[in-house]
Amino acid sequence: MKKYLRASLEVVARQYEIGKDMEDGFQNLSKIVTNGWINTENLVKIEQSDGQIICPFLSNKRGLVFINEGDYIIFEGDEERHVCSGTKFSTRFVPVS
Repeated sequence: MKKYLRASLEVVARQYEIGKDMEDGFQNLSKIVTNGWINTENLVKIEQSDGQIICPFLSNKRGLVFINEGDYIIFEGDEERHVCSGTKFSTRFVPVS
């Protein structure tokens, strides 16, 4: 089987922070659980004043991507954004400046 190296690509990235308008929207945790989309254990969960819990997401070519605790948001040149787990981020990206 042929091996490949990931091509070098300079990106802008920030660790996700609540209240910094980094997400595209929020989904009720109950809907995520009901639909069985993903494992909800490490999702960022925000409790609203009415007691509902919402979870932030990005919407990209792959659909809705929910943000977990410690995730980074990758901002690419074509304005596409991706989520990268905090544990994988340091193995895939190194600071350039």
